[in-house]
Amino acid sequence: MNCNRAVKEISGYLDGELDEGLKHTLEAHLTFCNHCHAVYDSTKKTLELYCDGKLFSLPDEVHTRLHEALKRKLQGKA
Repeated sequence: MNCNRAVKEISGYLDGELDEGLKHTLEAHLTFCNHCHAVYDSTKKTLELYCDGKLFSLPDEVHTRLHEALKRKLQGKA
């Protein structure tokens, strides 16, 4: 799994929507990739702070904007 794919899957991972194979692949990537782990950790903490520890699905527009912003941030760094 590369960093771009990992960032795309973080939302589904946090929502518990990934199949077991993809979940394990992402978890393995997060154990060795400090950059993606930081994105995962900051996303998780932001959601926890925002919604008092309860994860929720983002509206489609927000989800898309967040992923596009993360893609732009990762370009040249992955």
